[in-house]
Amino acid sequence: MKTLVLDGGLATHLEALGADLRDELWSARLLLENPDLIRAVHAAYFAAGADVATTASYQASVHGFMARGLDGSEAARLITLSVELAAQARDEAGGGLVAASVGPYGAYLANGAEYTGDYDLDEDGLRAWHEPRWEILAAAEPDMMAVETIPSYQEARAIARLLEETPQVKVWVSFSCRDEAHLNDGTPITEAAALFSGNPQVVAVGVNCTAPRHIPGLISRLTELPVVVYPNSGETWDAENRRWLGLADPVEFGQAAKEWQELGASLIGGCCRTTPEHIRHVAAGVG
Repeated sequence: MKTLVLDGGLATHLEALGADLRDELWSARLLLENPDLIRAVHAAYFAAGADVATTASYQASVHGFMARGLDGSEAARLITLSVELAAQARDEAGGGLVAASVGPYGAYLANGAEYTGDYDLDEDGLRAWHEPRWEILAAAEPDMMAVETIPSYQEARAIARLLEETPQVKVWVSFSCRDEAHLNDGTPITEAAALFSGNPQVVAVGVNCTAPRHIPGLISRLTELPVVVYPNSGETWDAENRRWLGLADPVEFGQAAKEWQELGASLIGGCCRTTPEHIRHVAAGVG
């Protein structure tokens, strides 16, 4: 399988271009206020060598927009717009794929729960919460959905159920992990990945928004499907003071991407705090 280069941090580059994302809607706020800037970020990643644009729907839930005062049809329009913006950038770049981001319930909570899996909903509740956005994104006909930063086994089971109900949908499923063997809720990644093994709708299973040092060990545990990895930059988030600590080097990130490819990953990109420069080095490393 040809290695696909994914994009990097959408919100990271939005902020670099001057966007203020201090909001519970995070990057999804720009769907409402400045969609042209989102399209510009997608264009920058394609120009850097990305094959795939991941949409600005990670934190764009029907529930979140309605909490902001929009009605259901307005929320659906904005979620659909996220796919349209990525497709426009793809077309302007002359080719590529669009992956519609399906962020975890924890992203809607905006309290860091996507890094713990500490939820107030059970599996049925999670399925019901995901369903409206899932149906909207499926109707927008992206090339695939990027089910990402999933921290818990219960949420993975809820996603597996939705997948069964929409046989036309292709997805990759990507977990957020605490170490080289476990999801953030403590579930072994092998157990969570097994939910999707053998499913022809699943194009890859893997890891995102996880420290790069854990990626080799996680790849070694994912052998049943093509592997997707797009870790964060290696910096750590200081939640108490709301700031990033550490330093990330795009050249080193690109060198690591080559190692991940050699270990078996076939979809490779970046997550939080990665930039078009990181993706440029990834594309050079795995090309």
